[in-house]
Amino acid sequence: MHLNPRKQLGLTLVESLIALLVISIGLLGIAALQISSMQQNASALNHSQAVWIAYNMADRIRANITQFGNYAGIDTDTGYSEDCMTGTCNTNQMITADAADWTTHVQNLPNGRGMVTGDPTRLVISVMWDDEGTGATGTGCDPINSNDLTCYTVTMIQ
Repeated sequence: MHLNPRKQLGLTLVESLIALLVISIGLLGIAALQISSMQQNASALNHSQAVWIAYNMADRIRANITQFGNYAGIDTDTGYSEDCMTGTCNTNQMITADAADWTTHVQNLPNGRGMVTGDPTRLVISVMWDDEGTGATGTGCDPINSNDLTCYTVTMIQ
């Protein structure tokens, strides 16, 4: 029994189109996965930098421990300009110099902001950044509130 060649015309074209559709959907999935991976990688980098920046300030406070409680109130949105690298500073000037140096580190984060809050015996060092890229500016550190920045905090007790 012989098949009529005319009945087979175009069948390979349909198979090719279906294969192309399946491959295209697979490639779109791979592209979406790559974009998600890049976003998560950037988020992890920002978080790692925030951890380093917070512990950098904690080390600065430990180096000037006699002024522990006076570090409360530092906010990187305030302009600080003190340079103790080229000259001699007293312990109070060192607080301002530490805040100025810390500000330059915090500014490397997207919409970065750093704050030191607390009282003479307990300090909370907060590093905040816009991890989602939404233009958030709130400092409440609430992950549910889309207006708040992403935060990393370190608590120090004297």
